[in-house]
Amino acid sequence: MDSFTTYILSALALVFVIEGLIYALFTDAVKRMMAMALSLPTEKLRQFGLMMAALGLLSLWFIAKF
Repeated sequence: MDSFTTYILSALALVFVIEGLIYALFTDAVKRMMAMALSLPTEKLRQFGLMMAALGLLSLWFIAKF
């Protein structure tokens, strides 16, 4: 794993594995969460998405720094 692209593609593959396992193991809970998300206002979902993206970037920065 030498190149940045390899790291990014590996991380993306890991996301697919984790997401697939969540859908396979917790199907009913995922359906309930999706229904709950549909009932939320669009702005709340957007805020949550931005907050999670910021948390992800902060985590990446922290891992790279320390």
